Amino acid sequence: MDNSRRNFIKKATATGAAILAAPAVFGSAAASKQQKATDATAPFKLKYAPSIGMFREHAGREIIDNIKFCYDMGFRAMFDNGLMGRPVEDQVKLANEMQRLGMELGPFVLMGAAPASFVLNKPEIRETLVNKMKEGVEVTKRTGVKWALVVPGNYDMRLHMDYQTANVIDNLRYCCEVMEPAGLTIVLEPLNTLRNHPGLFLTGMPQSYAICRGVNSPFCKIVDDIYHQQITEGNLIPNIEAAWSEIAAFHLGDNPGRNEPTTGEINYKNIFKYIYSRKYEGVLCMEHGISNRTKEGEARVIQAYRECDSFEA
Repeated sequence: MDNSRRNFIKKATATGAAILAAPAVFGSAAASKQQKATDATAPFKLKYAPSIGMFREHAGREIIDNIKFCYDMGFRAMFDNGLMGRPVEDQVKLANEMQRLGMELGPFVLMGAAPASFVLNKPEIRETLVNKMKEGVEVTKRTGVKWALVVPGNYDMRLHMDYQTANVIDNLRYCCEVMEPAGLTIVLEPLNTLRNHPGLFLTGMPQSYAICRGVNSPFCKIVDDIYHQQITEGNLIPNIEAAWSEIAAFHLGDNPGRNEPTTGEINYKNIFKYIYSRKYEGVLCMEHGISNRTKEGEARVIQAYRECDSFEA
């Protein structure tokens, strides 16, 4: 065993011990129950996916170190919103290590809230969108990633919403023609306009579901960001159930604060139990902050996922 791997086992053991000792550290009755729930470094029931750098107080900032640490802590997926912006050699390095460990790589951001809005029926807009899809295909050729996150952009106040919806559907059909040969699925992300993203077209799960049904392609699905949807519409589990056939991935974050589960009002333990009951095998991206950016705070994030993952299967 090389020194690098030995150090990671020591880090994982130390962090695992911190999690199991959490009742003393945090004085939490819920944490006390967690001691009985599971080994602190066993694989989780679901594929919760930390971002590269989420546990930098433990693992530093180097890509491979981050992946190894997360694996040692029981995570079997990662996500990297900024994958497209990384040097090609880093993309390949990240993907190779994930493949070596048998981990899943979650959606990367292909198009955020860009000015080139899907709501417009213009040839130059469509050309821009198709070219962007081709860039995403090159990333998937290098990394094997299966999902590309797309935000359809802003709504147009001068155009009826129904016309905008039709344009979004048409533009997505063109995009799917590019994605399908590469096996790359677009995941549309509805975002809240009340706090973080005013002016966007796509905001809710029912709206996203209707658009995916209109596109009618297995390469156009939804990433359900539970933080955003709690703000936009709530009714989280019923909306997950209603849109289930069109959901390909999840984003996680509690509200208010957009930090780890157990820091806000969302009952993630029940949500995870429901998702698990549907035999979901995809990725749940931990797209949130950390309420306490220290080693102890990072350990508390892992402990929070252990608590929420301790549902009766």
